[in-house]
Amino acid sequence: MPQIGWFEILIIVAIAIIVIGPKDFPHMLKKIGSWIGTVKRYVSNVQNEISNLENENIDTDLESEEKKSTNKEKKNEQK
Repeated sequence: MPQIGWFEILIIVAIAIIVIGPKDFPHMLKKIGSWIGTVKRYVSNVQNEISNLENENIDTDLESEEKKSTNKEKKNEQK
């Protein structure tokens, strides 16, 4: 995977200022920042939902295991 250093970033910024223009460049940075924030929030929400689903599955598995063990204990007590 290629690495991007400070010099490459400086070149990209200089080209962006030339292409977009110095007036609109700050507005473009703000827009890009808001897009990045939106993507980060979306990814975070997806990760939280997956984590919640995993926790629910673990909880239901534990509950089913507890029911099985109590049923076995009751059967053993009846014998």
